[in-house]
Amino acid sequence: MTTLTETVARTRAVTAPQRVRRRLTSRVASAVAIVIAVLWTTPTFGLLLSSLRPEDQIKSTGWWTFFSDPQLTLENYQEVLFGTSSSGQMMSFLINSIVITIPSVLLPLALSTFAAYALAWLPFRGREWIYIGVFALQIVPLQMALVPLLSFFSQGVEVFGLQVLPGWDLEGSARFVQVWFAHTCFALPLGIFLIHNFMAELPGDLMEAARVDGATHGTILRKLVLPLVGPALATFGIFQFLWVWNDLLVALIFAGGTAETAPMTVRLAQMAGTKGNEWQRLTSGAFVSVVIPLAVFLSMQRYFVRGLLAGSVKG
Repeated sequence: MTTLTETVARTRAVTAPQRVRRRLTSRVASAVAIVIAVLWTTPTFGLLLSSLRPEDQIKSTGWWTFFSDPQLTLENYQEVLFGTSSSGQMMSFLINSIVITIPSVLLPLALSTFAAYALAWLPFRGREWIYIGVFALQIVPLQMALVPLLSFFSQGVEVFGLQVLPGWDLEGSARFVQVWFAHTCFALPLGIFLIHNFMAELPGDLMEAARVDGATHGTILRKLVLPLVGPALATFGIFQFLWVWNDLLVALIFAGGTAETAPMTVRLAQMAGTKGNEWQRLTSGAFVSVVIPLAVFLSMQRYFVRGLLAGSVKG
């Protein structure tokens, strides 16, 4: 027969998560969440209105005056996307950003998946040390690798005066390869670490049953592991997409600042430096750069939430 104290303690232990859930879903918590959401999205909404307002209004009044004198125009977007080289011409930079971002997301995603599976389910000597090394690489600032990478691309690799690998010496649109290579190198430590943590939590009995049935590692990875770690892949893909799309330093160094290879971030920096008083162009250009990552995040939001919450609860 249990005592009253044990019964109360057991009841508290069972109902504690329920109490937290009720507090988070209460009217007060919902009201606070709505207020935070409004405050968080207000700058983006103001940016959108500013990009659609005529030049004389945006230079003389704030975006909140739009409601008293609503006037909209698409001239700002027309000038920024298809204008002259001095005032806009951002469409070519937008295409460059897409060309840079897609391979810079898919390459580290694929390599990280293969490496994470090997570290999680392939027994070999030194596996733990490799995993520790991958984890340690996450704290190394990427700025420390810029000069070695530039030397690698321009001069190749020499060992005791012997040319092991020649320099790449890429020009023009071929410099996209350098940016893809750099972003892939910088993303692999985080990608391997994140995806490995998900793969390592899969039931070992499931893997053993697949191997007993004659499945190879390629079959297990393709048909068993990938569907189960989909949220982790989506989470890393979103992080990598946002990082590459908003990157300025790596793209400027390895792709250059020309319209042939430079992404949108380079063009926005140029517009802010040379056209700092042309607010209508800056606001429309900034919103163009926001639309695509915002659409990607909203379309994959459910997978992102699953990836963040995976493993936090049981059952």
